[in-house]
Amino acid sequence: MAARAGLSVGTVSRILNNRGYISEQSRQKVQQAMKELSYQPNEVARSLSKQQSNIFGLIVPHIRHPYFAAVISEVEMEASRLGYQLLLFNTKDRES
Repeated sequence: MAARAGLSVGTVSRILNNRGYISEQSRQKVQQAMKELSYQPNEVARSLSKQQSNIFGLIVPHIRHPYFAAVISEVEMEASRLGYQLLLFNTKDRES
């Protein structure tokens, strides 16, 4: 992405992590490169460097049951609104 934006890897990293001074022109170049490349930051990799993740887990017995499907949907929307991602586990009523 740095090559596509015509910037150094360090500058792109600062823009993606919102650290330090960044010119508006550089920010726009990176945003354009992200759009052209359909770039999505890898949250797992980002959490390793930050030593913090914005991911939480939800365990349900069945995802097909209408009640749990509705709960999952609401939890996921609220998590997204707060900047979190949901990791969903479906036990299929298994006890172990």
